[in-house]
Amino acid sequence: MTEDGGNVTEPNSRESERQRAEPVRVALVDDHAMFRTGVRAELAQNSDRVHVVGEAADTAEAIRVVAELQPEVVLLDVHLPGGGGVEVLHQLHSRVPDVKFLALSVSDAAEDVIGTIRAGARGYVTKTITGDDLVDAIVRVADGDAVFSPRLAGFVLDAFAGSPAPTVDDDLDALTQREREVLRLIARGYAYKEIARELFISVKTVETHVSAVLRKLQLSNRYELTRWATDRRLI
Repeated sequence: MTEDGGNVTEPNSRESERQRAEPVRVALVDDHAMFRTGVRAELAQNSDRVHVVGEAADTAEAIRVVAELQPEVVLLDVHLPGGGGVEVLHQLHSRVPDVKFLALSVSDAAEDVIGTIRAGARGYVTKTITGDDLVDAIVRVADGDAVFSPRLAGFVLDAFAGSPAPTVDDDLDALTQREREVLRLIARGYAYKEIARELFISVKTVETHVSAVLRKLQLSNRYELTRWATDRRLI
């Protein structure tokens, strides 16, 4: 299976082809209704393998829905109103031990990946993943596998192998999660309209976030911002 242009770890090819008597019961947790609609539509094309049983748009709703429905797999956005995906994991991991969590996020930042896995998620993929690959990831997580793209798997292996943790960056810590997402996309050369589509927000909101980032980092333009992000290996 590929995601972000690479092979996802696949311990046993037979496992990914394993036939299930019933489709995997899935809950979608994401604060963007349009994104949830798109994911639901993609998964519906594989209704023999996965079936969406519930949705949630914020941390409190996610905790309630997952505790009530107890799906087999939760597709969990990392950045949620009310505490984020890590808070959902902290609240639910011991309460619903049979439920498995697969992070599905726009962020590929090491701190997000490591924090989410430490909190109890079984895998982490980004929103660039294809519909077919997402279905495969869900089924494999339901069957007990851990699923990551190679780049993200490297973060986790380094973290759990005892490599030094990322140093604290006060400037970066001053940014909100959404501002960090916008920062990374700007630094990668995305236009405002492309960022708006990627994050499911308006162009005006993108402009607001960029202005806030420049102000907080005391930078003058996107070129200085790109250099700042490159120096910190955030791209």
